[in-house]
Amino acid sequence: MTFMLWSDDYSVRIGEIDGQHKWLFDATNRLHDETIKEVHSCQVIGEIIEGLMEYTMNHFIMEEELFQRYGYPQAQVHKAQHDKFTATIMHTLTDFESGAVVEAEVLDTLKNWLVQHILKTDTAYVPFLKEKDGQRFAACSA
Repeated sequence: MTFMLWSDDYSVRIGEIDGQHKWLFDATNRLHDETIKEVHSCQVIGEIIEGLMEYTMNHFIMEEELFQRYGYPQAQVHKAQHDKFTATIMHTLTDFESGAVVEAEVLDTLKNWLVQHILKTDTAYVPFLKEKDGQRFAACSA
């Protein structure tokens, strides 16, 4: 069973952003799948968390650059949510590197934050970006 199943409900209809969100879903699923194995690889778990951290930061930077370029009025509020989530993943990585087990609660936190952020916060900026540059942000999905 898939931990996080992508559906069109999560699509913001901007291909580049949807593609990045799908990658984050897939990485979270890989982390989940590895942690529930009876015999799991700590190296693989560490690599997945590190990858999540790096990819998430790059995704956030890309979004924040769009906000700056187009003057998105909610940019600071949105960035604060990004910063909080980045801290959560960094805390998870630091704890794991110190010997902590990645618990189901951590996975649920990642899942719930990502889903809620896409459905509420990310979908809120889409009309603004499309108004500013409709050609670049034409409705499409990855």
